[in-house]
Amino acid sequence: MKLGVLALQGDFREHIYALDDLGVQTREVRLVDELLGLDGLIIPGGESTTMAKLMKNYGFDTALNEFYENGGAIWGTCAGAIAVAKEIVDFPQQASLELMDIAVDRNSYGRQVASFEADVDIDILETAFHAIFIRAPRIMRVGEGVEVLARYNKDPIMARQGRLMATVFHPELEDDRRIHEYFINEVVNSK
Repeated sequence: MKLGVLALQGDFREHIYALDDLGVQTREVRLVDELLGLDGLIIPGGESTTMAKLMKNYGFDTALNEFYENGGAIWGTCAGAIAVAKEIVDFPQQASLELMDIAVDRNSYGRQVASFEADVDIDILETAFHAIFIRAPRIMRVGEGVEVLARYNKDPIMARQGRLMATVFHPELEDDRRIHEYFINEVVNSK
């Protein structure tokens, strides 16, 4: 298995470290041809508007749709969740990949100073996960076929739709690698 982390902007290094901890062969992806041979890709947190512009400038807006259509798994964290969302409710002119049937509201949990941490119950884990929310988007709607795996105050914070996964918090900033393991074992291996 070989995974990639989109390395245009944001906290891609932290995902690389997490995957290294799990012994997974990993590649930083900066150019479209670096998607070749990958089984899955993580789109990290960062600044969603900047990331959307860079993805378009480098051709990832179409290449990632092709990657998914050809069997690749994709996980978006925070800004990455915005990137994979079918709808961005507060800024509809921002481009997204429109892959996952969710609607998100960018920075809905507040500005940088309102960032917070919370222990959350995640359906796929036996014990709580310490989640870090940094200018997090809020999932406002989930479509048919989208499974909500975790909630915070009744709002979805982790969801899956086949080979797509989204988290509005940052699992890569914790030493707990269970969510990365889930992506590898259940989402990527579901092909």
